[in-house]
Amino acid sequence: MQRFLMRAAHITNLIGQTALWLAGLGVVFMTIIIFLQVFVRYVLNSSLPWTEPGAVMVMGWFIFLGAAVGVREGYHLAFDVVLYFIPERLKLVFFSISDLVVMAFAGGMVWYGIKLAVKTAGNKLPSLGISGAFDFAPLVVGGALIILFSLERLLRRAAGLPTARFGTDDDPNGGPGALRPVEAQ
Repeated sequence: MQRFLMRAAHITNLIGQTALWLAGLGVVFMTIIIFLQVFVRYVLNSSLPWTEPGAVMVMGWFIFLGAAVGVREGYHLAFDVVLYFIPERLKLVFFSISDLVVMAFAGGMVWYGIKLAVKTAGNKLPSLGISGAFDFAPLVVGGALIILFSLERLLRRAAGLPTARFGTDDDPNGGPGALRPVEAQ
């Protein structure tokens, strides 16, 4: 099981790195769009109707892609006061419960994102000229990636492999880079 998970980590690492790069490019692209709108509006005294909805759509992509990578690397939000008072072995159970809750939430993102996309597929975004379903694509893709990465975390923990967790250093159950493939560790 551990050998399979380590091979799978190569794939999920590649997916995570790709998502992170796309999110970073999205931030840059959104900044360019906003700069373009400000320049056209205040220098050329005109307006581009597609910049605001385009920037918001790009922002949706980098938020949800970045959130998925944050889940994979153990940087999602957590309320961990209880973890200071429970035994080490019980902490792993709580970490797994947390991953299950995150996975369930992501399942809702995918389910309702698809429902919203289907309902708005016939609508056309006037300023962009594309289907309204595109507004919900980041929600669906981000949710699917969060499910994948949460499942990876659960399986790794069940197999006794290190699983990254925010705020841990040199901890066998976490720490920076704990999800990297075996030769990178």
